[in-house]
Amino acid sequence: MHRFFSSSRWLVIIAVTGSFIAGTAMLVFGGFSVIRLLAELLQTGDFGGKAAKTLALGFIEAVDLFLLGTVFQIIAMGLYELFIDDTIPVPSWLVIHTLDDLKSKLLGVVVVVMAVVFLGHVINWHGEQEIIWIGGAIALVVSSMTFFLAYGKKK
Repeated sequence: MHRFFSSSRWLVIIAVTGSFIAGTAMLVFGGFSVIRLLAELLQTGDFGGKAAKTLALGFIEAVDLFLLGTVFQIIAMGLYELFIDDTIPVPSWLVIHTLDDLKSKLLGVVVVVMAVVFLGHVINWHGEQEIIWIGGAIALVVSSMTFFLAYGKKK
């Protein structure tokens, strides 16, 4: 039975591979979207205010893709470190020894992703009151995650 459970940790390689592929796809797609935005700008030759706003929103959406891709990469690397091999060379800020370490890293990136999403809403804002609810909901989630990170480990 010991051997069965010991070898079952290799099933996590499915999650590692899937997360790595998803993260890589998002990063590549984000890169292509930046290139596409610049190509459209150069093709139209419109460098006015509306084009600048469209370009800014497009870049914010690309950054969102980059951040989400990074989240998937961190998940892949963290799961690999936790279950398969913790001796792979990673930067000191990415060393993960426990599931709590992985959760902390992920929650930090999720906060940034939510801030970028909110910034996209702000740029597209046309005076609707829904933005207050979106901002409030994001603030509530960030506050909850901050509380979890600060007090979740202290038992």
